[in-house]
Amino acid sequence: MGKKKYVFDSDNFNVDRAGNRGRKFLLNILKLFVASISLTVVYYIVFAVFFSTDKERALKNENRMLERMYPEMVRKAELLDDVVEGLKVRDMKIYEEIFETDAPELDKILNMNLMPLTDSITEAGIVKLTEAKADMLMSKAVKVEDNMRRIFEIMSGEDFSVPPMHLPLKKFSLPMTGASVGKKMNPFYKVVGDHDGLDFMAPLGDEVVASADGVVTSVTRSRKGPGLVVELDHGNGYRTKYAHLQDASVRKGRTVERGQVIGHVGMSGLSFAPHLHYEVWKDTVLCDPVNYFFAAVDSEEYADMFIVSVVTGQSLD
Repeated sequence: MGKKKYVFDSDNFNVDRAGNRGRKFLLNILKLFVASISLTVVYYIVFAVFFSTDKERALKNENRMLERMYPEMVRKAELLDDVVEGLKVRDMKIYEEIFETDAPELDKILNMNLMPLTDSITEAGIVKLTEAKADMLMSKAVKVEDNMRRIFEIMSGEDFSVPPMHLPLKKFSLPMTGASVGKKMNPFYKVVGDHDGLDFMAPLGDEVVASADGVVTSVTRSRKGPGLVVELDHGNGYRTKYAHLQDASVRKGRTVERGQVIGHVGMSGLSFAPHLHYEVWKDTVLCDPVNYFFAAVDSEEYADMFIVSVVTGQSLD
């Protein structure tokens, strides 16, 4: 049996076991630690209740500012909703009367998140940014209203005629889209040159139709260049040309309606393969025909058609 060790406590003039003294020391340390933590918690609570930090004061100021701005933001949001609904109605009316189709669906665009993708912006910054965007949208809405008013004024005029906004082929699919206006590789001379229209890679004999109401201004035949060409005048300075035709079903001076057959796809003139070369002119300015087809196809097909026409580097004539 081991001997017990005793230690003389000179402060208390007492003799105690060494182990008991160690335990008492640790216990005192623990009590002191707990007391310190408790006192710190009490100090924190008192400080939080009766004192405010700079950050807390700034947050309180932001909250008061938000409370003042919120009613005005709600009013602007409701006003914007009314304006957007009104624009939708006018937009639909324009598409129905001019393009004879429904307006494209814009929900994906309208539901886009217009806020910056960051978590560092403050609430006050979000409110200011939202207010700035609301003011910007209001100013743009006013401009759109003015544009629509001018459109309806033009539509109500006696001399108004619909631009050529429909496809010049009776049958069309996206793979038929070829090179459009711009610098393209000539298939015969293998050099880059100006291409003045849009190529449709259609089978020989497919029906070619008028892209809008108009009058036949010329029917020209040639063994070179564009071959057999029919040109239509649609009014308001718009003209369309249909080249490399196999035959023409109309004569000069004849009035035609949109969708009426005016000829068939061929290889007349200098043509690398059967196709329709289609041009759109406004007065003396050459236009890209693809820009006029947004009402003739759906939005996805139009986007694909636009991309194909741009990236295709070689024409067929």
